[in-house]
Amino acid sequence: MLAYPRLRELAARIPAGDPQDFIGQQVVPCLIDAWLDDYARSNDASQIVETTTSGFSYLFDIAAGRLLAAWGISGGRHGAARDKSRMAGHPLGAGAGYHRGHAIPHTLGGPTDINLVPQLGSVNVGPFRELERQAVATPGALYFTYWKYKGTDGQKPVAVEQGLLIPGHPPRINEFKN
Repeated sequence: MLAYPRLRELAARIPAGDPQDFIGQQVVPCLIDAWLDDYARSNDASQIVETTTSGFSYLFDIAAGRLLAAWGISGGRHGAARDKSRMAGHPLGAGAGYHRGHAIPHTLGGPTDINLVPQLGSVNVGPFRELERQAVATPGALYFTYWKYKGTDGQKPVAVEQGLLIPGHPPRINEFKN
């Protein structure tokens, strides 16, 4: 798992009342630096772009066609129905045992398209759900996922780090093999 220098210190300083500015100006740049440094160790020729959709931000490697990270502030439970026709066939199949997992959970408002990654079903419907549920139950918390890849080819991550920063609490970060 990444060391995330300064994250514990920054998480302790997140204001409870209105955390968005502090998170956007202090915490997110710290996370992005850690993710890009880690990704660059095994991916020299990348074309990273940052984009925002549905209130969540994403780092995407255009050259490799894969998602690196997704993050955003919880607004609580999102109750809209899934767009199953948009999910069909995307991302490319990773084989038996894999789901089209959401980097940002649908229950938090995560869309389809860029937000979908090949994820082990046993992780997606298992231990991954605990932090997703806590993010949904904690408006104002920062939820993120960082997807790790081996080498420069392929869209299937080998691992994922899932994190939740709740104002006034230490960071919760889990890592799962994929």
